[in-house]
Amino acid sequence: MIDFHTHSNASDGALSPSELLNRAAEAGIKAVALTDHDTIAGFASVSESVPLGVRLVSGVELSCQWGKVGIHIVGLGFDATSGGLVAHLNGLDSARLQRAEMIAHRLDQKGMPGALAGAMAVAAGAQIGRPHFARWMVMNNHVKTEAEAFKRFLGKGKVGDISTVWPDLQQTVGTIVEAGGLAVLAHPLKYRLTATRLNALCAAFVTAGGAAIEVINGRPGPGETDRLMSLAGAHQLLLSVGSDFHREGEYSAGLGVDTARFPSGSGIWERV
Repeated sequence: MIDFHTHSNASDGALSPSELLNRAAEAGIKAVALTDHDTIAGFASVSESVPLGVRLVSGVELSCQWGKVGIHIVGLGFDATSGGLVAHLNGLDSARLQRAEMIAHRLDQKGMPGALAGAMAVAAGAQIGRPHFARWMVMNNHVKTEAEAFKRFLGKGKVGDISTVWPDLQQTVGTIVEAGGLAVLAHPLKYRLTATRLNALCAAFVTAGGAAIEVINGRPGPGETDRLMSLAGAHQLLLSVGSDFHREGEYSAGLGVDTARFPSGSGIWERV
């Protein structure tokens, strides 16, 4: 049992980093990566206090651009003190604030003033993201649920879907590699690309120095894992798996993925 894609309240998760690691230990997970969005603050806060029996792998989920498509790259096993990585994360801090300001401006035009201050209050010092805007919208009765907030305002193609502020794919993967880490293409099917475009993305990812793709992210649909394993084989990429855990929920995956089903030598967990 491992989990190489998890989130704490250092970004948009519900649990503190220590709570998440304790939950992982209780679940019998042997190796876990805390991959908060565009920050390693949560990882840094617990790197010296890991529960017995759990191996903590340095991790982060970085936002980037491939053409006009917003892509997420998970970095694993890097040197958290790397100057290049620290500089990259500082740049992402500025980009996230810029995006938040743009989202708030658009929501204001839709009759929801005060969104930036409200979302930042919800974030409470964490990396601000669209889920914080969604929670603020529910709290202020603009929508009934966070799901409705994404469906109407924040999801793909909606007014709050702003991704053009991120660094490009090549730079992002290069930063992870230069820090001694391995780059993973996160949740490849969530980008809703055609098969041709998805193959092109994987080719660009490999050219940039990418090492693996996620073949399990949360709860995969029928046939999705097999499709992604074939894609990994076609591009000679390692496999990675994770729950993409944010919080407990009826439709959310719990922590941990059993890697026993995968062929020996195929997993990034054997290389980190």
